[in-house]
Amino acid sequence: MRYLAALLPIVVLLSACSSKPKPSNDVTETTPQTAKGGFLLDPSHSGQVQMGDFAYDPAMNRFVDKMVSEHGFDRQQLHDVLAQTKRLDYVLKLMDRQAPTTRPPAGPNGAWLRYRGKFITPDNVQNGVVFWNQYQDALQRAQQVYGVPPEIIVGIIGVETRWGRVMGKTRIIDALATLSFAYPRRAEYFSGELETFLLMAREEGDDPLNLKGSFAGAMGYGQFMPSSFKSYAVDFNGDGHINLWDPEDAIGSVANYFKAHGWQSGKKVAVPANGQAPTLENGFKTNYSITALAEAGLSPQSSLDGYQQASLLRLDMGTGYQYWYGLPNFYTITRYNHSTHYAMAVWQLGEAVGQAARQGSVFQSN
Repeated sequence: MRYLAALLPIVVLLSACSSKPKPSNDVTETTPQTAKGGFLLDPSHSGQVQMGDFAYDPAMNRFVDKMVSEHGFDRQQLHDVLAQTKRLDYVLKLMDRQAPTTRPPAGPNGAWLRYRGKFITPDNVQNGVVFWNQYQDALQRAQQVYGVPPEIIVGIIGVETRWGRVMGKTRIIDALATLSFAYPRRAEYFSGELETFLLMAREEGDDPLNLKGSFAGAMGYGQFMPSSFKSYAVDFNGDGHINLWDPEDAIGSVANYFKAHGWQSGKKVAVPANGQAPTLENGFKTNYSITALAEAGLSPQSSLDGYQQASLLRLDMGTGYQYWYGLPNFYTITRYNHSTHYAMAVWQLGEAVGQAARQGSVFQSN
């Protein structure tokens, strides 16, 4: 998600389903264990507590104190849950990986083509068409409710999790506990995410020891962090619960996220430019008047929808650079992940899936 723009993804093949992940022992018909102010726990997590790496950690105990005093959690149950969490060293190593500090190449080297090639392939587009076909009703309803087209929703879910196939294998509570109690540099932020995650689990009747996601705690089809769940997730299938591992809830939640971040319905995302502008700074954060871009030697290849300002985007095509006018909807995509390449891949993947779906059987019954 948008909080993880600089992080490297870690993924695992998971089957797309319409329910939250089942307990690891595959017990589905059991009596849940609850406590006042506590969680709905799988029976396999009750009884004798198996101590993890933070059972006697002072920071964990201070966190429990806060959750009890501010949110009314059952102290013993919350302590027992967090005492079972594990320190994940690979999470710490991944978080410490920084962007390369080497100088960018002096000339074009095909960086955009390599990035694009990770997502926009015939097989991936076809998988996107399958998702589009299966959830076309929810996608169309999301457009009606939030004004966000199916292409953008499908593009986000496709880039984030390959439409639910790669939602992550890390137990979320382990990732968040590790980053809260063993990663001082970001402990404050991730403690807030852990707090929100536990509130989510209590509110939605989840066992926090069962839910899995990314190495940084991102969840479900759209890889929402817990804070984004709190602010933007919605019950889009009307079952009374918000479940980011349910594709319909994920579709509605992604659409709501985009509406909240300024998506302009019916407006363009970006327009390719004629010409080159090597002396101008580029990137989704830039802001030029259309007149200034024209004076630099650029002209739009199609209408700019009346916009008088645009960012200047530059894509490395290997043999040269391709320039684009970035419009407000492009900037909105970057609110999900602060990267020009990411936003362009989301948009172009969604467009490719939408075109293929409409040329095929998207509006036909199976």
